[in-house]
Order: sequence, then structure tokens, then C-alpha cells
Amino acid sequence: MTIFTTKGLALKLTLARIYCIPLFVIFYFFHPEAWGQWLALGIYTFASISDYLDGYLARKNNEVSAFGAFLDPVADKLMVCTVLITVLANNAQEYLVFICALIIISREIWVSALREWLATVGKREAVAVSKAGKYKTACQMFALGFLIYREKFIGLPIWQIGQVLLVIATILTIYSLIGYTKSAFKAMQETKK
Repeated sequence: MTIFTTKGLALKLTLARIYCIPLFVIFYFFHPEAWGQWLALGIYTFASISDYLDGYLARKNNEVSAFGAFLDPVADKLMVCTVLITVLANNAQEYLVFICALIIISREIWVSALREWLATVGKREAVAVSKAGKYKTACQMFALGFLIYREKFIGLPIWQIGQVLLVIATILTIYSLIGYTKSAFKAMQETKK
């Protein structure tokens, strides 16, 4: 595995996802009730699709690198946290969204810290992505898309659908957090033997 490379489409997609973050915020606030939210949603959709594509392309084209493996989850976490905070900034009285956002952001920090801690003893794979983590990510991805748009669309209560999906994502967040934490402490116990 190459330690550092900026070549390849996979890494360019990951970097593009990071570059999209300020654009998302600008468009979201520039004209949130009209075309601004559509552009913000478009940027978020691109970022979500590129999250899948960059990993797929890295494996297919043999572009896997330590730098890409580090940067990919960083880009994901930056986008998720930015969207949650941005949505909350525009909907300050939505306490349910606030509580869910707090749990999701705290979990991201905790799991990242666990991975770094385990990396120091060569056990980073102990907190590899689980099925619960994948389900949480998928549910969260759709929830955030609905919360970004937030207006009714063909009669559907988009904001309320987003809230329900965010609650489900939060439950999966807590479940996956417990699983990752158990795996991490089990791995640490094994290193002490």
C-alpha cells in the first residue's frame, strides 16, 4: 500500500468532497427557501455518491493508499458534522434534531479516538466498519438529505421524514458505538496478555 499519493481518481473524489463543504454552507444560507437549498442538496448528494465511488475506485484501480484510507473517513465526518450544524443553525428550536446531532457528532469523535488509540498498538482493525455502522451511515445520509431540503415536496412532509430517519440513525449510532467500544476494549485486553 502506498503511504502517500495525490494521484488517482479515488483520492480526487475524496478531496472534492472536502472542497464541497464550504460551497454547501454558502449555498444553504445564500437562498435557503429557493434555489439555494436545491444547490446545497445537489452538493450534498454529490458528496454522498462520491463517498461510495472513491472506495470502489480505489480498490478497482489499485489506488489504495494510507493517505486515502486516512482522508476518506475524515472527509465523511467533516461533511456530516457540517450538515448537522448548518441545519441546526437554521432551525435552532428543533431540539430533537439537536439531541440527535449531539449524539452523532459525539460518536464520530469517540470512534475516531478509539481507532487512533488502537492504531498505537497495531489493533486498528478491531474497530473496522460493522454492518450496524453501514446501516447507520445509509440512514443518516438519507435523513440529512431530507433535512437539507426541509420543504414539502409533492405533498410529502420532508422535514418530518428527515427527523424520523435521523432518530433511527441515532439509535443505530448508539448501537454501533457500543459495538465498537466493546471490540476496542476486547482488543486492548488481548494486547495485555
